[in-house]
Amino acid sequence: MPKQCLRIVAGKYLAELAGQNKQIVALEADLKESTQSVNFERNHPDRYIECGIAEQNMVGVAAGLALAGKIPVVHSFACFISMRACEQVRTTVCYPNLNVKFLVTHAGISTGTAGTTHHAIEDIAIMRAIPNMTVIAPGDAKEVCQALDAAMNIDGPVYIRLGAGEAEDIYTDKNKFKVGYATQILDGTDLTIITTGMMMAEGFKVSKMLAHEGIKAGLLQMASIKPIDETAIIKAVKKTKLIITVEEHSALGGLGGAVCEIAAGLGAKVIRIGINDHFCDIGSAACLLEKEGLTAENIFKIIKRNYRA
Repeated sequence: MPKQCLRIVAGKYLAELAGQNKQIVALEADLKESTQSVNFERNHPDRYIECGIAEQNMVGVAAGLALAGKIPVVHSFACFISMRACEQVRTTVCYPNLNVKFLVTHAGISTGTAGTTHHAIEDIAIMRAIPNMTVIAPGDAKEVCQALDAAMNIDGPVYIRLGAGEAEDIYTDKNKFKVGYATQILDGTDLTIITTGMMMAEGFKVSKMLAHEGIKAGLLQMASIKPIDETAIIKAVKKTKLIITVEEHSALGGLGGAVCEIAAGLGAKVIRIGINDHFCDIGSAACLLEKEGLTAENIFKIIKRNYRA
């Protein structure tokens, strides 16, 4: 399947949206080539603010712009917004419920060789715990554009989480992202794989691998992590024997935790696949994904060990 770099897709599409809506303003913290906010700067230099390496201050500036009626879109790496500027996100933006969008890139372990300081394996847990925050982790190009459309229609803070690498196109014309709802990519009766972000492609591959074994696996893409689709989770628990969550994030507090909070009272068997409770090594993103077991082959092995017909 074709692959596209989601931060490039997002950067171009945001610039397009800003051409339609003059209230959109972009803020950057000296990472414009990495986050691809450079597209916004080229097209709308009068609405582009370079804040320098001062993420906490940048969030404060965004709050002021929101109070003035603008729609500020804050760019940076996921690790810096969720941790370095966490207090400002919580208290300055979310507490007064301001209309600020956080378009973050290099989530999970996609920064690779930049090391632990730049890995973002806790950000979903942090952001979904903050009141008023909407958390979205799209997994392919179509979902990114639809997520940006949805974010602009929310009057409040939104955290949109993107990886650094390329993602396979999984969405078809029949798939549609909607805040608060899961997207049914594949239907199945034996087990359900629930993914978020770029793990959607791995979940798709695993479902096809399982089909060759005679196992019918459903695939739910849970790009909307908060609010989360409780109805879809309950339906999956009742329909299938096993639930597998897959995320490029700590297995604690992220998608798996959110699903378990709902499934716990239903007697469901849920296996959370993510990064175990440790800091990751330094290496290429591909090597780290392999080491952390976040590949289709490893996910397939885990399911085979736990599935009973």
